[in-house]
Amino acid sequence: MSTPEIVLLPNPRRLVREQGAHALKNHHRLRIFDESGSFPRVAERIRRDLRHLLRLESEVVAAGADKADAMPIILRRDFSQPAQGYRLHVTPRHLLIEFADEAGAYYAAMTLRQLVRQFREALPACLIEDAPDLPSRGVMLDISRDKVPTMETLFRLVDELAELKINHLELYTEHTFAYRNHREVWQHASPMTAGEVRELDAFCLERHVELVPNQNCFGHMTRWLDLPRYRELAECPDGFTYPWGDKRDGPYSLNPLDPRSLELVRELFGELLPNFSSRKCNVGCDETFDLGQGKSKAECERLGKGRVYFEFLLKIHRLMQQHGRTMHFWGDIVLHHPELIPELPRDVMPLVWGYEADHPFDTQCAQFAAAGFPFYVCPGTSAWNTIAGRTDNALGNLRSAAENGRRHGAVGYLNTEWGDNGHLQPYVISLLPYAAGAAYAWCYESNRGADLVAQLDRHVFRDAAGVLGRLVYDLGNVHLETGHTIFNATSLFRLISQVDIANLQAAIPPEKLSRTRDRLRAIMAPLAGARPERDDADLIRHELETAAALLECGIERGLGVDPAQRFPRLRDVTAEYRRQWLARNRPGGLDDSALLLEKRAQA
Repeated sequence: MSTPEIVLLPNPRRLVREQGAHALKNHHRLRIFDESGSFPRVAERIRRDLRHLLRLESEVVAAGADKADAMPIILRRDFSQPAQGYRLHVTPRHLLIEFADEAGAYYAAMTLRQLVRQFREALPACLIEDAPDLPSRGVMLDISRDKVPTMETLFRLVDELAELKINHLELYTEHTFAYRNHREVWQHASPMTAGEVRELDAFCLERHVELVPNQNCFGHMTRWLDLPRYRELAECPDGFTYPWGDKRDGPYSLNPLDPRSLELVRELFGELLPNFSSRKCNVGCDETFDLGQGKSKAECERLGKGRVYFEFLLKIHRLMQQHGRTMHFWGDIVLHHPELIPELPRDVMPLVWGYEADHPFDTQCAQFAAAGFPFYVCPGTSAWNTIAGRTDNALGNLRSAAENGRRHGAVGYLNTEWGDNGHLQPYVISLLPYAAGAAYAWCYESNRGADLVAQLDRHVFRDAAGVLGRLVYDLGNVHLETGHTIFNATSLFRLISQVDIANLQAAIPPEKLSRTRDRLRAIMAPLAGARPERDDADLIRHELETAAALLECGIERGLGVDPAQRFPRLRDVTAEYRRQWLARNRPGGLDDSALLLEKRAQA
């Protein structure tokens, strides 16, 4: 009988199979010898994992114990190991874990957890030598486009990401932190409070995840500037024209020339930053589309739009210096004005972002690298504006960011999960791109060709039936059946979200929509046979069923199905969408998100 392949997520840098196995079940009471005594939390985590996964009782033995070599699990500090790296040697006699720092010990424990999950009491003999490509590997979750997770959901997310060796988390914020003096901005949003941030920060630290503050403070300020108290601070209070020609009503960006704009930013960071242990801060400053169309027009014409943007960015940088923080900022604007890159302060961290599979990470990373700046690459999950994801695009985007970031010397990788247009994608849909991004950021070479479906089934969905990995993968590609791809979204999402879908009906023949519906139903058919070993297994099934039902409602709308048949079904699906929202998220934002679906259920 052949020995099953070892499936890990991420795949380690080096794995060598050896003869034999280590039989944990032979130990009536297993002893974990922490030889250095330096990192007792890691030894305790291994002890808890063995109890949870195997119901195997064990004890942690501190340095100085006799007959240490006879103990089944040995933790040994070895300063020759790289930062965050480890060496895990499973032999028939013992398990030897060697590491230089606590992060390396923790990641070895996560790999051991996955070995135990797959092989139970009999671990195959093997040698694993591992370390990351990039020192910082992160996820950024948008909590400002309606969906603010409950603390329970955030804790779950951190636990899932930490096992994947993610060590950086950001919660993208526009208006969803409960600032003391600005209740009218967040009062209906169920925001994060200062106490919750501190609690989450401590939870993250125990899992080697750095919780990094993220507060946009230039563009994307509509939720503030729409209110009478702040409207005078807007660049364009009555609207502007996007670069691609569409008109937008209402305000968007702060006026960088108004001293009160900077005072607002100063106040926000003064209250926000003390709740985080991280010495980093993402200040946003992306997509200032309206700059130069309103109150700063004359100054932009005199100095140039890039220079006006840059001067406000420098003011924010000085605030970050006063707080002892390294300023992270989205690099899109300075990339449009490359002459400004050499003038950036040497201690800033540009974030190179883009979300299509063909995004030019190569040329954009090269610009910051040539100027001598460290930088992060920031791909995305491709889940927003889709309901069910864009699997092929996500994997292409995530791989390109890892490959080109590594080539040009990136120091970080930030996988972004946005919530545009109601954050309609459920939690389950984002798990695939989270896992893939974590793997590519950890070690691109050993993960770029990995069997992601098998990895998902084993360590994310923990589905003994092997159903969910393939189902979620294929569901994220079902939109391709239409033959009509669009930028930053899917045509199936647009069929449910757009008021007028005549352009989509002209672009997608009815027979293709019918085939897409057939394919969707075929993808979903095996769901009943899934056996995920997760405490939220039923919720995951319901999330997938609701996502598929929403896509099918969009398809039926595109096919012109009689509204008398469509509307009752969409009303039922919307009611279920509301129920599932509250299972993972706070109530603030739910009405805004569901409004789009409720409108489609009426007309």
